[in-house]
Amino acid sequence: MKGRYILCAILASISAGAMAAEPLCLEKERAIQHEIELAKKHDNQRRVNGLERALTEARAGCTDEKLKSAHQSKIKQHEAEIAERERDLQEARAKGDRDKIAKREKKLAEARDELSKVKAAPY
Repeated sequence: MKGRYILCAILASISAGAMAAEPLCLEKERAIQHEIELAKKHDNQRRVNGLERALTEARAGCTDEKLKSAHQSKIKQHEAEIAERERDLQEARAKGDRDKIAKREKKLAEARDELSKVKAAPY
């Protein structure tokens, strides 16, 4: 009988801990678990191992603040890349080299697209 009470207490504490977890961290955990399922379906054990390690790390040290901070850092990196691509494009335009202009415009468009993807991501 005592065993049942102990089991109920353990289950209650685990579920309370899960409910107290931060929403972005839970979303990240779900995304990693989904990737693990896909890797298992494709018999990619190496990927499964890496994802399980990532899931353990996410559960151990994840906070919404850390995720938000890392996300803002990624956004700043992409914005810096866009600024660099814009400078490269201006230089190419100043020289009048059509091939370089086309290449620089393409790279700038790719960088902007990448930034929009990062901004759309929750973490």
